[in-house]
Amino acid sequence: MHAHRSLMALTGLVFIALPALAAQQFASFGKGELTIQTAAGPQKFAIELATDDVQREQGLMYRTRMAADAGMLFIYPHEQPVAMWMKNTNLPLDMLFIAADGHIRNISERAVPQSLTVISSEGAVKAALELNAGTVERLGFKPGDGVTATGLGE
Repeated sequence: MHAHRSLMALTGLVFIALPALAAQQFASFGKGELTIQTAAGPQKFAIELATDDVQREQGLMYRTRMAADAGMLFIYPHEQPVAMWMKNTNLPLDMLFIAADGHIRNISERAVPQSLTVISSEGAVKAALELNAGTVERLGFKPGDGVTATGLGE
């Protein structure tokens, strides 16, 4: 009888928890365009904009794919040091940290999905751009390349 009561209590907890999970809402993101000026010419991306705390916290978590010419731009209210991780992120990513003057300050390539390793901007930045892993190498992005984008004050 005791085991039965425990099972009923556990089952009750599951039913109580399910509505909370079903009610979980994901942030929606604005859309924009971004161009990186490289030695080989401009490279254009369709981006989603993460401009508030809720959007920046969610980022690309739980996604399973992203188009080759897509990315997410995290824009901060002022230039500041930024630290990110890959918890709940299923896509391997390249991260480009962008200074307020629109130039790439630092790049971290091939961040590992689900990793709790902290990835740092290594200085104050206004924005961070996440792209599919391998994009930086394929297109030859380097620190110092210029970035223009929706929301960065083109």
